[in-house]
Amino acid sequence: MATCPECDAEVEIDQADVDLGDEISCPECGQTLVISNTDPLELDFAPDDDEDEDEEEEEDDLDGDEDEEEDDEEDEDGADWEEE
Repeated sequence: MATCPECDAEVEIDQADVDLGDEISCPECGQTLVISNTDPLELDFAPDDDEDEDEEEEEDDLDGDEDEEEDDEEDEDGADWEEE
C-alpha cells in the first residue's frame, strides 16, 4: 500500500508487479501518479504531459530560429558573390 500525495487515499499496489517510474491512477481522485520508490513503496505526481509538449515546441522554435539565421547568412554570401 502507498498513499496518494493528492488526496492521502491508500492506494493498493502489488509491489511485485511495479517498477520504478511506472504510472498508475489514484482510484479515489484519479490523479496520475508515478512510482518514485519501490522500497518502501512511494508515489509522486506524474510529470504533466502538457509541460513536455511545451518544452518540445520551445526547442522546435529555437531550431527554427537557427535555420533562419543560416538562411540569412547564405543570402548575404550569395549577394556578395553576385556583386563580384
